[in-house]
Amino acid sequence: MKTVPIIDLAPWFQGGPAERAEVAGRVDQALREIGFLLVTGHGVPPELRAGVRAAAKRFFALPEEVKRRYAVTVGGRGWLPPGVEANGYAEGTPTPPDLKETFAVGADLPIGDPVIDAEWFLPNVWPPEVPELRGLVTAHLDHMRALADELLVVCAAALGLPDDFFTSRAGHPSYTMNINRYPPLSQVGPPEPGQFRIGPHTDFGTVTVLDRQQGVGGLQVFTLDGEWIDAPYAEDSFTINIGDLLARWTGDRWRSTRHRVLPPDPSAPDEELVSLIYFYECDPLAEVESLGPPIGAVAHPPVVASEYLLEKLKAITV
Repeated sequence: MKTVPIIDLAPWFQGGPAERAEVAGRVDQALREIGFLLVTGHGVPPELRAGVRAAAKRFFALPEEVKRRYAVTVGGRGWLPPGVEANGYAEGTPTPPDLKETFAVGADLPIGDPVIDAEWFLPNVWPPEVPELRGLVTAHLDHMRALADELLVVCAAALGLPDDFFTSRAGHPSYTMNINRYPPLSQVGPPEPGQFRIGPHTDFGTVTVLDRQQGVGGLQVFTLDGEWIDAPYAEDSFTINIGDLLARWTGDRWRSTRHRVLPPDPSAPDEELVSLIYFYECDPLAEVESLGPPIGAVAHPPVVASEYLLEKLKAITV
């Protein structure tokens, strides 16, 4: 049975052509076989991520009537209350709402197209009740953008393409970061049948960078063997997977893999987890066309990135 590998990026950043080629080859293998990997040696400071998580927890601890001032629906900037999202619908599976609440931020520098700007480059919302949140999250977003771009360079190298094959189409990209709080069982009570912290789904964009906490009700990945397996956890790592758009771009050489976050478990009734999830995409008006053989095997019809992603987001909105 395939497992999620752990790949050290230090040789990519610090090594020569042979070391970089080895890292790229391992990434290619992981994305072909399971669609997920963990990366270490990424250079993102752990103290920054801890600061973001601590500030977010202060926001989530605010009274509901205060958080309601910042309430939005999927795709918005601000607070997504419990009950507004059900990821299982993305694959056509009706499920109860996901057991989480979210603080969402994203790309906010307009491109000058009113339609695109209104959908993909909304202004971020920074609650004055937690003044430190803005600086911490903004710094984290800078690191995430740099890492996501570097991962796209690794992806290009893994396919034998020019380094800027993907990043040249991500000069002014859309992206979102969800800070998800998964409340404990002692707060939400027993889950409904088929209810998860996040229901089974695939991601939609190019690469996802996930900073997660270890827990009983944690991340599971669906393998080619048709089994759900627990994703491994490694200290100071990021969990990386690709979304539907990049899988489509590679002609399904790489897998956009189903995954889910388990509901809170009775064995850990007070377990509360906070995940930082960076969903990277590309330029909204980029045309994504499947790469042909010898890279890709499936020729999907070309799509405009923003149109394709918008359909996916609408599907998961309750």
